[in-house]
Amino acid sequence: MEKRYALITGATSGIGEATAKIFLENNYLCFLVGRNIEKLKEIEKNFKKNSFIFKCNLLEEKERKKLKDFIFERTDYLNVLINSAGIIKSGNIENTEIKDLKEMMEINLYAPFYLIKCFLPLLKKRNGSIINVSSVTGKRAFPNVLSYCISKAALDHMTRCLALELAPFGIRVNSVNPGVVITNLHKRGGMDEENYQKFLENSKKTHPLGRVGKPEELAELIYFLASEKAGWITGETISIDGGRAQTCLR
Repeated sequence: MEKRYALITGATSGIGEATAKIFLENNYLCFLVGRNIEKLKEIEKNFKKNSFIFKCNLLEEKERKKLKDFIFERTDYLNVLINSAGIIKSGNIENTEIKDLKEMMEINLYAPFYLIKCFLPLLKKRNGSIINVSSVTGKRAFPNVLSYCISKAALDHMTRCLALELAPFGIRVNSVNPGVVITNLHKRGGMDEENYQKFLENSKKTHPLGRVGKPEELAELIYFLASEKAGWITGETISIDGGRAQTCLR
């Protein structure tokens, strides 16, 4: 069988890490991108034959260009591109500075845009699949995460636009929109451990199914969307949120 290649950003934690493992376990050759080199080396050690690791801060244009060279030197096609890297910060219109919004857009929107544009020639060769990791905040407004909501709503609409643009090439583009999932996202965004545990506990009440999500649940959906079983699905922003998007603010 022909080798299958996947590029996964944010592969060192949370949803990205869980996604990397399911693709590696299913014999994909994976380009794993993240900022934590020790975590990348740990994954590489466990899946040495199937993984290519690359330490990269996607906020930096120079590093994104180095990533491009790294991949083009090792393959001339891609089957799957998964944009899982993302950041979150609290803030409203009064205390969010333009620089904060720019940083949020840079990693949550511009980096996926750049990577899709950059690797489109490789994806065209295999009628590839693109999956963007978005958020329930892309579909619904939530207080005190203004720039995050804006960036994810933009990512969702980019998903729909690209689905139409790339359909003639047989390339499918979809987003997954999780509710609260147990990851390091919020803690990296400034939430301390005590408040994070309170946040998780409260989220049991705000998600109709009565619990938060697991990274592995998102990984299963992403793997399905990349597969031939989802061959007639494109332009979708798929909620996987325990019913959170169906509720009113409380």
